[in-house]
Amino acid sequence: MRDETKCLHSGYTPKNGEPRVMPIVQSTTYVFDSTEHIGQLFDMPTEYMYSRFANPTVDAVEKKIADLEGGVGAMCTSSGQAASLFSILNLCNAGDSFISTSTIYGGTVNLFAVTLKKLGIECIFVDAEADEETIQKAFKPNTRCVFGETLANPALAVLDIEKFAKIAHKNDVPLIIDNTFATPILCKPIEFGADIVVHSTSKYMDGHALQIGGVIVDSGKFNWANGKFPEFTEPDESYHGVIYTKDFGEMAYIIKARMQLMRDFGAYPAAHSAFLLNLGLETLPIRMERYCENALKVARFLQASDKIESVSYAALPGDKYHELAKKYLPKGTCGVISITIKGGKAAAVRFMDGLKLASNEVHVADIRTCVLHPASATHRQLTDEQLIAAGVNPGLIRLSVGLENVEDIIADLEQSLKNV
Repeated sequence: MRDETKCLHSGYTPKNGEPRVMPIVQSTTYVFDSTEHIGQLFDMPTEYMYSRFANPTVDAVEKKIADLEGGVGAMCTSSGQAASLFSILNLCNAGDSFISTSTIYGGTVNLFAVTLKKLGIECIFVDAEADEETIQKAFKPNTRCVFGETLANPALAVLDIEKFAKIAHKNDVPLIIDNTFATPILCKPIEFGADIVVHSTSKYMDGHALQIGGVIVDSGKFNWANGKFPEFTEPDESYHGVIYTKDFGEMAYIIKARMQLMRDFGAYPAAHSAFLLNLGLETLPIRMERYCENALKVARFLQASDKIESVSYAALPGDKYHELAKKYLPKGTCGVISITIKGGKAAAVRFMDGLKLASNEVHVADIRTCVLHPASATHRQLTDEQLIAAGVNPGLIRLSVGLENVEDIIADLEQSLKNV
């Protein structure tokens, strides 16, 4: 099936007499015929037994997203931050390190640089545009994975996924890619060598600003038995001696994440949230097409304005990342544009506060146009040096173009630019 069909049919297939629409299984518990059966599930949890681990509604959505990304399995989480956290904790222990590009979401920077540091896990930040030799120098004997974003939030830098996959695999570690802004409709990182893919499903996948969620997708392609990951090849005493590579094969990573991390942290989404997410997924292909179409027209309008210092949108010819976008994002580069207003922060604030159609809100990738000033919001906790490394100028505005008529969006921007 193609993506448009997968978005409607993957994950849930009704049997004779069953509901056409994926049902909400709003239950925490499941009933079994015997004590022995329940005991077996605690040895090998292959069925629904408690909704902290798995739920039929959420499971259907997980299968759909895994299919879209070309993975062997997926696990939904209660937020995108939880997905990023679990993707690292499934590999790193206290005393380990991992590498991340510096141009990533500000909340993820804080998670990696501050919170994980408290847990004894070191994040080594690298310049995504550095050459392979320079990036190679960042690796240590205890480095366990590499992390990057397909489209950086909010810098909109396009990552050279194949370059980072090559470097990661040269060091026998997996590459984790946050594919939130691109979605599997615009880019499938696994096809370019990524081993794990994460999303904040609160963004384009949901699309309607209805639920917070995240997901981790396992490609099933990484060799966990290469000698660097004994926790995958040695018995897990917390689960009666399960050996993940032996008992679960290509799904070792995602099963380990569920049996260890989801069991202990319980950051699982509610069935109703998954139901709402599925409604968004069903229209994702057609929405992504319109986001890209609207955003390109808006980007061209802003590029022609004498009030704008710069426009970052990789679909624009001449953009710094245009060539990489043609390779990794040939269908479009989402609906998010980064613009820098002439006059710095004060001018940016006047422009944003003058908007009438676009909402000034802490969100992005919505069906409605919205704006945010990253330096005073999502990236507020970063130092000036970290802001620069993340590609965030004090005057930078993240503009998330929605699905309104594009002429109405442009008219709103035009009237507010008069305030600058």
